[in-house]
Amino acid sequence: LSLSLPPLSWVSLQSSGWERMFGTYFRVGFYGCRFGDLDEQEFVYKEPSITKLAEISHRLEEFYSERFGDDTVEIVKDSNPVDKTKLDPNKAYLQITYVEPFFDTYELKERITYFDKNYNLRAFMYCTPFTLDGRAHGELHEQYKRKSILTTSHAFPYIKTRINVVHKEEIISMPIEVAIEDMQKKTQELAFATHQEPSDPKMLQMVLQGSVGTTVNQGPLEVAQVFLSEIPNDPKLYRHHNKLRLCFKDFTKRCEDALRKNKSLIGPDQKEYQRELERNYHRLKESLQPLINRKIPQLYKPVLQVNSHRDSFSRLSLRKLEI
Repeated sequence: LSLSLPPLSWVSLQSSGWERMFGTYFRVGFYGCRFGDLDEQEFVYKEPSITKLAEISHRLEEFYSERFGDDTVEIVKDSNPVDKTKLDPNKAYLQITYVEPFFDTYELKERITYFDKNYNLRAFMYCTPFTLDGRAHGELHEQYKRKSILTTSHAFPYIKTRINVVHKEEIISMPIEVAIEDMQKKTQELAFATHQEPSDPKMLQMVLQGSVGTTVNQGPLEVAQVFLSEIPNDPKLYRHHNKLRLCFKDFTKRCEDALRKNKSLIGPDQKEYQRELERNYHRLKESLQPLINRKIPQLYKPVLQVNSHRDSFSRLSLRKLEI
């Protein structure tokens, strides 16, 4: 039927939004001997794009309860690794996690359009926050993140709506790396809200309030105070420290751009709100200055000693000769 669509129908389908054509993805893990061969197997399920986690959880729980009996199926509520020794052998357990398509940096250069990012998908990722003492969330300096990258045996879209996972990789991010990612995300949100066409003043003000608002818990200033107040003792963290410092420089620049854009969009009734945002921004910038201007001397040492005496005959040259 799709092949018989006239060109105009295809145009109208495009203009209605790609979102309707692609799905939402979930990782489903099966645990318990009641599942037979499925025990400890993982699959990625493709669902309609508006599907919520609660919906697929309820549907699968209901389906397997009819098969195994009531009070037999349990949903594992978190995305942490499952310890089978703590499970009831008479029950069947499902662990369901929302996942997103994962792309390496080089892939993003080629996957530009919405279609590109939703076609030929084999890698998916989900993140699990954790602390070393077992809690999911802690203070900034305690907060780690586990990134789980799943690879399926076939690529979506596929003739089946679920594909088995054939490879799993885990990457642990240290607290300072988690902070870097969070600041990069905030900066990207600011840039998007600032340059969005057509402009959306409500979205811009919401992002600005979350960035420069004085009541934001674990906001940018607290992140900087925790990770940039002192130069780390471990040399392995020097580059992370420097990267976070540069993230804050970019962040403050984006805040300034967003404030300028917001000023051009508001009416007379929001002039005072704009002034309050600007006051908050200047206070934030002033507090950040001593933290983000502190450089680590070890990162700026010259790699090679430069000889001030230039002798073109005695020194080696890597200059290419055109003959």
